[in-house]
Amino acid sequence: MASIACDFPVPAPGDAAELRPRARGALLGLAVGDALGAPVENMKPSEIRRRWGRVEGFVTDDPAGTDDTEYAIFSGLLLARHGSALTVAHAEKAWHRWIADVDEGPFRGAGFSERGTLENLRRGLAAPVTAQHRHAWSDGLAMRAAPFGVFAAGDPAEAARLVAIDGTVSHDGEGIYGGQAIAAGVAAAMAGEGPAAVIGAALSVIPLDSWTSRSLRRAVVAAPGGERAVRKAVVIGGYPWTDLAPEAVGLAFGAFAAAHGDFREAVLSAVNMGRDADTTAALAGALAGAARTITAIPPDWATAIGPVRGTCLPSMAGYHVLDIADLLTPEES
Repeated sequence: MASIACDFPVPAPGDAAELRPRARGALLGLAVGDALGAPVENMKPSEIRRRWGRVEGFVTDDPAGTDDTEYAIFSGLLLARHGSALTVAHAEKAWHRWIADVDEGPFRGAGFSERGTLENLRRGLAAPVTAQHRHAWSDGLAMRAAPFGVFAAGDPAEAARLVAIDGTVSHDGEGIYGGQAIAAGVAAAMAGEGPAAVIGAALSVIPLDSWTSRSLRRAVVAAPGGERAVRKAVVIGGYPWTDLAPEAVGLAFGAFAAAHGDFREAVLSAVNMGRDADTTAALAGALAGAARTITAIPPDWATAIGPVRGTCLPSMAGYHVLDIADLLTPEES
């Protein structure tokens, strides 16, 4: 049986006045990273350099989030509705109501793991059988995990428990571990912890002998050597698909560690490493945004993010990540 690291102590988070800027930083940071990384998704660093040199900001005049942002909003709404009482049945019902039973049009619904899940739901299967498809190890849960860390601020174990409930509908094994690592890391960052404690919290909630844990640890060890070293330590060379949860989570934490938690550098490091760049930059942005608060996000990047367009999930159109952040945190008195 896989062993889980022991509980990782995290200080209690502050009051609403402190939590709200961190929550907004986490989810806006996710959306910014997603939009920055989208144009370079699936590219190699050499291809990025040939086209843009080093990406230092938006490379399109109309930046927008992708499935990463829209699925994070989906999970945020699910969590805002049910909180700690969330069950697999709640998550499965939400998948039907907001995704599977909606006329989505052609080529919508996001990546391989989501498509496999939707096919199973539409065939009448129920969770956890709905997660039995070829891509249950993808980064599709990790990309929507940040809201759980926001909600369970200061409690990595609770964040990991809740995200696994959501993930039971769509993921298994390493796919679940990837989501748990991100949710726990964000939960620690929401308490104002620095990179070492954020990384420790992530490792504390997943099996020590899992691929995700090994990838994360390799990335962090390589981080002092910069982007190239992190990428070499984590990326599975020659593998055609880039949405591996252990790889994406490793790259995101490696970028976060290499930047010492700085928002701008963490996100740009993730972008310039290529691969599933929209997801890895979204994850790095959520971690750094929670740790450094919304004030760390460059204003021109922040203002470029508007309500999502429903390109992937039509039912999410019109929601803004900042509204979700506010739903998941207590109101200021």
